[in-house]
Amino acid sequence: MANLIAQARAASSLSQDELAGLSGTSRPTLSAYENGRKSPSLSTATRIVEASGFELRLAPTITFRQVTTSRNRVLTVPDRLWRLAVEQALAEVTLPLHLNWSAPGQVFNLRDRNRRARVYEVVLREGMPKDLLTYVDGVLLVDLWDDLVLPRELREAWNPVIERPLETDIHLAS
Repeated sequence: MANLIAQARAASSLSQDELAGLSGTSRPTLSAYENGRKSPSLSTATRIVEASGFELRLAPTITFRQVTTSRNRVLTVPDRLWRLAVEQALAEVTLPLHLNWSAPGQVFNLRDRNRRARVYEVVLREGMPKDLLTYVDGVLLVDLWDDLVLPRELREAWNPVIERPLETDIHLAS
C-alpha cells in the first residue's frame, strides 16, 4: 500500500503537505504510510488515493495458457480480456525485435485503426503475456476482431475469450 500511495502522490505532482491537507491526514502520518512505517486502513488509503486524483480499484488477474498448433507453434491465450489506460491503448509504439523482426524500429500509431490492427495481429501471433498486456486493449481488440488477418488456429483459440464479456473492475468505496 505504501508504494501505491507514493505513486499516486508523485503522479499528481502534489507535495506531502498538499496531499495531507487534501486527504485530511497529517503530513507525518502520510510520510509514515509512504515509507511503510504505518499501514493505512483500506478506507484511509482510498481517501488518500482519491485526494490525489486517482481511484483505488480491484481488477481481475489475467492468467494465460499455452496452446500448441498443428504446426507446433505455441500460442499464448488469456482467460479474459483486459483494459489498458487510454494513453497506452492509443500510444505511438515501437514493437520489440522479438515481435517485429521483419521491420525493426518501425513506429506504429495506435490511434490509427489500420496500424493498431497490424500491431494486434503481430502481438497475438508472436507475443508472450507481457507483450499482450502491454500492447492489446480488450475493447479495441473486440472491435477489430472480425477484420484481423489471423491464422485459423489462433482465431479458434481466442474466440471464447473474445465472445466472453469484459470483466468489470470493482471500484473500492470508502
